[in-house]
Amino acid sequence: MQGEDKKYEILRILKEKYPEYISGEELSKCFKISRTAVWKHVKSLKAEGYIMEASSKIGYRLASDSCIFSGYEIASNLGTEKIGNKVLYFDSLDSTNNYAKKIALEGAEEGLTIVAGSQSEGRGRLGRKWDSPSGGGIYLSIILRPPLPPEGVQSITLAAAVAVARAIEGITGIKPGIKWPNDVLLDGRKVCGILTEMNSEMERVNFIVLGIGINYNRQQHEFLGELAGKATSLSAYAGERDMELKESGRLNMLRAVLQELDKVYSKVTNNRIGEILDEWKEYSVTLGKEVRIISGATEYTAVAEDITYDGKLIVRCSDGNIRLIQSGEISIRGAWGYT
Repeated sequence: MQGEDKKYEILRILKEKYPEYISGEELSKCFKISRTAVWKHVKSLKAEGYIMEASSKIGYRLASDSCIFSGYEIASNLGTEKIGNKVLYFDSLDSTNNYAKKIALEGAEEGLTIVAGSQSEGRGRLGRKWDSPSGGGIYLSIILRPPLPPEGVQSITLAAAVAVARAIEGITGIKPGIKWPNDVLLDGRKVCGILTEMNSEMERVNFIVLGIGINYNRQQHEFLGELAGKATSLSAYAGERDMELKESGRLNMLRAVLQELDKVYSKVTNNRIGEILDEWKEYSVTLGKEVRIISGATEYTAVAEDITYDGKLIVRCSDGNIRLIQSGEISIRGAWGYT
């Protein structure tokens, strides 16, 4: 067992024994290392942010509120098949998607998840900036290598929106909506954005980087300029309604997102996309609404009627013609400044 493994095994035992103390001698015998080595591992855990209570007479104990945002805590006992089995955590990155693409090109395994405490160059769809302050949100990217042709990738984007919506509803009790293709909203305000970037050849996908940003712990007044009235966070939304989150903490939310992503990704790769689309429709705030569609220099209004198996939006124009929308930006009547 390597040093890092021993350190986290010590952490695991301290968690299992809580609220009891465990002596350095007992840990020493358990791992066949010196008490000095035990002390060094405990010191390293404290440096990561864990709160330890120590007594020369009775040993070590992990404090009850010692829960930190780290790769170990995110991945520990996650119970997923592929996604999140390995997590790399950074206090700060320019962009989790940039880092994920770099290591994907170097051969990183499927399901590897990159998480950052903050991003200096976070971005969303259509080249927009994604504001990513430290402690204010959940910023992650996942490397996927699906057995899909490039035209099938949109199904993963839709599935990711379903996974985030499930996680938010399961953890907070708040039911969000999904705006086509993958914005997750709370009463018309954006709480989560998803960016899918693909490396492919003519007929096969080499890898996908699935980036997700969730506004978690930000005050409403922090959303300035064009974001005012268009964005919110889970904590701000709950506070406006005098609601208490069922389980607080970005860690629980992030773990739930990874668990739900693992479930929907399994469905996508096992030809069960129809189940994902049915659930997407249940969360949809787009279907049945009049929408304004902006695609390049083209802008027009239509009614959103359905989505295709591969995720295109089916709209009926005012002249009765049906169009399939593959990409672009839509606004829903009554929301996002479109009235």
